[in-house]
Amino acid sequence: MRYHNITRDDMLNGDGLRVVLWVAGCSHCCKDCHNPITWDPDGGVLFDDKARQEIFDQLEKSYISGITFSGGDPLHAANRLNVRELMEEIRERYPDKTIWLYTGDKWEDIRHYSLLKYVDVLVDGEFVSDLKNTKLRWRGSANQRVIDVQASLRQEDSTVPVLHCKE
Repeated sequence: MRYHNITRDDMLNGDGLRVVLWVAGCSHCCKDCHNPITWDPDGGVLFDDKARQEIFDQLEKSYISGITFSGGDPLHAANRLNVRELMEEIRERYPDKTIWLYTGDKWEDIRHYSLLKYVDVLVDGEFVSDLKNTKLRWRGSANQRVIDVQASLRQEDSTVPVLHCKE
């Protein structure tokens, strides 16, 4: 997996203060994307032990609420396995920290992914320029949803996601 940046003390990409991992690789290529530099899965730099430790150092801080995976798209084929492994390790080491995931994929298409068992909140859907709304919390366009993943996985019909209550 490759990445472009690790943001510290981020307040825009999830609830509370967070660390954000911006991965490389996205096949959605949304019109007017705010981060097209992250589309190329061969862009950025290799995610190595130093980058992993930087994330863990941030998560050690009591005031950090958790981590957000963004990009690019963390569910791009070049990222999915490594993202899952990192989420699993984070969940084991920091069970009280939340994990947010941004993806251009829709809940209905990914709800069976095993890595979702580690995710607290999912922001799904491609950015749609015609639906852009800067007043929306945690998302860029009105089609995107902020989903409570664990509640959605527990309900009988998981095809209909439970929207995050703090939206």
